[in-house]
Amino acid sequence: MKRILLLFLVTVFTFSCGVKKGAFENIDSGRYDEAINTAIKKLRGNKNKKGRQDYVLILEEAFVRAVDRDINAITFLEKEGNPANLEKIYNCYNTLKNRQERIRPLLPLYHVEQGRNANFTFDNYDQRILDTKEKLSTYLYDSAKSLLSNAKRKSDYRNVYNDLIYLNKISPNYKNTNDLIEEAHYKGTDFVKVAMKNNTNVIIPRRLEDDLLNFSTYGLNDLWTVYHNEPQNSIQYDYLMEVSFREINISPEQIRERQLEKEKLIKDGWEYLLDENDEFVRDEEGNKIKVDKMVTVRCEYYEFIQFKEVQVAGNVQYKNLKTKQLLDAFPLSSTYVFEHVYANYNGDKRALDDDLIRYLGLQAVQFPTNEQMVYDSGQDLKNKLKGIITRYRFN
Repeated sequence: MKRILLLFLVTVFTFSCGVKKGAFENIDSGRYDEAINTAIKKLRGNKNKKGRQDYVLILEEAFVRAVDRDINAITFLEKEGNPANLEKIYNCYNTLKNRQERIRPLLPLYHVEQGRNANFTFDNYDQRILDTKEKLSTYLYDSAKSLLSNAKRKSDYRNVYNDLIYLNKISPNYKNTNDLIEEAHYKGTDFVKVAMKNNTNVIIPRRLEDDLLNFSTYGLNDLWTVYHNEPQNSIQYDYLMEVSFREINISPEQIRERQLEKEKLIKDGWEYLLDENDEFVRDEEGNKIKVDKMVTVRCEYYEFIQFKEVQVAGNVQYKNLKTKQLLDAFPLSSTYVFEHVYANYNGDKRALDDDLIRYLGLQAVQFPTNEQMVYDSGQDLKNKLKGIITRYRFN
């Protein structure tokens, strides 16, 4: 027990030393916030604990260096005078403030060996944050309006959308930002017209067509792509997705039969044990000994399998409606099998295994129609079509 305790203490000590070493290395490598995070985590529990005194000095040193680095960065960016730097400046001021707010609950931090409280010089960045946010908001708004007027490609509108979302995050409901977001999203969206072609001699059930083209049930979550199976006159579509069925093969209705002869040795009650002279065998107390009575039973088993299969094959094509070019094509196929098993027997059914007994008492059922078979293949087709849609990306 002492050996285990000693090993545990050595492990804890080694780990603790490793953490402290890592924190000092973070400072030396310029990863000040990583060192700060480690120190805060260690001091949050018991800041006066002797083993955590070094983290007071780590936090103090890392904080001074981090603030100095951020202030120098802000000074440089402000001198450069480029409005594109406003976001970096804004983020720097927020980092400075948030870092202080994380340390503040720990204060005061007393270092016993040096006999003093750790020194943290805090500043109030609120006004600088507000001023920078206002400048940044104005810049983002004016830039977005200009880009919306001059954008040529979908990707340009998407970039504008992202800038406006960020603007709405830092300055909610700034001017008519929400209207501009809707405009950028609409202009950056790929609108896809969906059509279905049946090049087979089999009628595709209307409800299957409706199911396949009901994109609201697909659970798609694509910000920049919208599929319409019923085209709207007000929308200029960018692409066509054509679902084409090439073959629908339906097998004839079949009933497959098989006959089995089963034999099994089973327990059938009990009987008294007899010796070789047909005398009763008794136990030490004189009682007749009972044993299981085993009998061999036989049964003829007749099984019938109703079988019908449909195979649907086709493809999905993506076309650019502006260039009239074929972009890509994917195979689409599905197989659906109807199978129903029923059986009867002649003899002692105790000879049958459980996997055969379950079919006894069942009767033949009506085969599904060809239309029903095609429709029943729809769920598999829908899953495969969804896979194609979610994987495909327009350029």
